[in-house]
Amino acid sequence: MGWKSLDDMDLHGKRVLVRVDINVPVEKGKVTDATRIERIVPTVHDILSKGGTPILLAHFGRPKGKVNLDMSLRQVLPALRRALMRSVALVETLDAAEHMTAEVAAAEVVLIENIRFHAGEEANDPEFAARLARIGDVYCNDAFSAAHRAHASTEGVAHHLPSCAGRLMQAELSALEAALSKPERPVGAVVGGAKVSTKIALLENLVNRLDLLVIGGGMANTFLVAQGAQLGASLCETDYLETARDIMAQAEKAGCRVLLPVDGLVARAFKAGAEYDVVPLGADTVLEADQMVLDAGPDTVAQVEVAFANLKTLIWNGPMGAFEIAPFDTATVATARCAAAATRDGALISVAGGGDTVSALNQAGAANDFTYISTAGGAFLEWMEGKTLPGVAALGG
Repeated sequence: MGWKSLDDMDLHGKRVLVRVDINVPVEKGKVTDATRIERIVPTVHDILSKGGTPILLAHFGRPKGKVNLDMSLRQVLPALRRALMRSVALVETLDAAEHMTAEVAAAEVVLIENIRFHAGEEANDPEFAARLARIGDVYCNDAFSAAHRAHASTEGVAHHLPSCAGRLMQAELSALEAALSKPERPVGAVVGGAKVSTKIALLENLVNRLDLLVIGGGMANTFLVAQGAQLGASLCETDYLETARDIMAQAEKAGCRVLLPVDGLVARAFKAGAEYDVVPLGADTVLEADQMVLDAGPDTVAQVEVAFANLKTLIWNGPMGAFEIAPFDTATVATARCAAAATRDGALISVAGGGDTVSALNQAGAANDFTYISTAGGAFLEWMEGKTLPGVAALGG
């Protein structure tokens, strides 16, 4: 841990530039899900309690460096005020931020208009970053979800001011470091989803760090076909069969056990309530042309649950099957509940994130019991792939 937290900073009388992610869904001018806003509350309140003035930097949508009032942060202002229970002033230009009126200066929290209205933001223009830095005395990054972007407000400004991680960033980094950088072993992962092609870097990094890798979802079909199975109409990326074999070989060399489905729920239609058979899966499996594997079967679930019992740390990314349509959510729900129960009992550290993972765990009713659920998406995956995140590196991480 090379980065500092708010606990390490003197904020009394200081203007604190805080990069936050409040890029929330809005319909008809109203926020429909305030989760991201609610998650920045601890950071803002801590800055205020330490005598600092939070000046929030945030983006909304993709205005591509031009002012677009449809993407104004003004529409999130009411939800922000409700969540913070503090006075919040919106500053519409950097000029206004540099020369604050008495009214703005009197507000407890300042929100600067959509930072992506400026072309210098996404270009990480050094002059623009320096200009942002002049608005504050301390920089605090609380937007892990944007940490994989080398933008002026996520990376550039950190080189000009004393810098630290906000509470949300701190929680995210601590959880990820505990799960992958310095995990309690044995450590395992569930990697599911539709396609191997989107998870190659992730799998190649993980097999060299894990004791157990559970592969589920449509991507498991590609691994089974690579071993010789004929899976009919099942989703399979035939261009990646050699990649699957390479990953299996890397895992064997690294001493990582790979657990593939040994049985599956096989249907002839991709729809909710479709009739299915439980079919053993392996290198010699031959399905009919219109049959497709839509979920892992009960024997696979039993093997996964036994494997979980031996783990101290679990990373979860992606569903075990076509979880969006019952009954093909069965394996995802059962294995997620198993991991949640072990976490609840204090036997397992569980960290999950990326893609459909949060939706799948919520559907299973398991999300609240996981040690940490990341909503960061791309940043979570890039961290798991072993990539350096510019926004974290700039903090000294």
